[in-house]
Amino acid sequence: SPKSDLGDLRGRTMQIIDGRKIQKEILAEVRREVSKLSFQPVFTDVLVGDDPASAQYVRMKGKMAESVGIRFHNANFPNSIQTDKLITELKKLNKVKNMCGIIIQLPLPAHIDRQAALDAIDSRLDVDCLGDVASGEFYAGLPERLKIGYPTALACMKLLDSIPNIDFKNPHRLGEASKKIVVWGQGMLVGKPVATLLKFRGLNPEIVTSKTPNKKAIIKNADVVISGMGRGKYITGEMIKVGAVIIDAGTSEDSKYEPGASANIIGDVDTESVQDVASYVSPVPGGVGPVTVAQLLKNVLTVAKSKIR
Repeated sequence: SPKSDLGDLRGRTMQIIDGRKIQKEILAEVRREVSKLSFQPVFTDVLVGDDPASAQYVRMKGKMAESVGIRFHNANFPNSIQTDKLITELKKLNKVKNMCGIIIQLPLPAHIDRQAALDAIDSRLDVDCLGDVASGEFYAGLPERLKIGYPTALACMKLLDSIPNIDFKNPHRLGEASKKIVVWGQGMLVGKPVATLLKFRGLNPEIVTSKTPNKKAIIKNADVVISGMGRGKYITGEMIKVGAVIIDAGTSEDSKYEPGASANIIGDVDTESVQDVASYVSPVPGGVGPVTVAQLLKNVLTVAKSKIR
């Protein structure tokens, strides 16, 4: 197999990047900073319909927000609500006192104009960065928006930065710009914004999609792979080089779970297969996911701080 140029990472036992530990560190920081504010910031995750999985995820984010001192504002609407009425309700939420973050729990019912709803959120409160204004500011590289960017993309970068002996924050200073980084997938939540954040740091990631020729050769030569494909256990040990770092941001349901049981969420990486090849891997669950929620609440904190300048 090709050798990695990650120096003393080569030949080590694979390390799991503990997203839950990083989440706790971020939440502790958010809690400290929120306690210093002169007001209590408010956050809402808009839920349309009664999908059990979506409702559970909203409750989880609400509970986590409350745990760091951010007030969670419930905003639940029936599945029958029409786009124009939902937009009216979103504009009301924009005006809630001390509101510092509004997101919409996706997916929305098929009859709702998804982008019109997302664009109804005040861009200054768009902590998911999914509205056209916020997204445009992000890709334009506006410094303030990069602090309130796509939570999953920010989570991927946080995991990457947690790896010892590699400095991706200052790549040219330590020669890390020479690392071969592959971003697998160009989705709206992971691939595209992650590639942009890497480029803003002076790195030059190679983009791989389903249409890219010679995908296997590109992956085999990568020192770092950030994957957001959503293809369960697709990446195996034989596909990567020795010592590679893998950030797994893909999620899909395991087709082998028992009927009637809760679906088992798996990532793009076959962790067992890569354990003797990779140097660092972020697991699913327990990697990017927990950090994404923490980054979301950190975005809310950033908005709150901007209100007192």
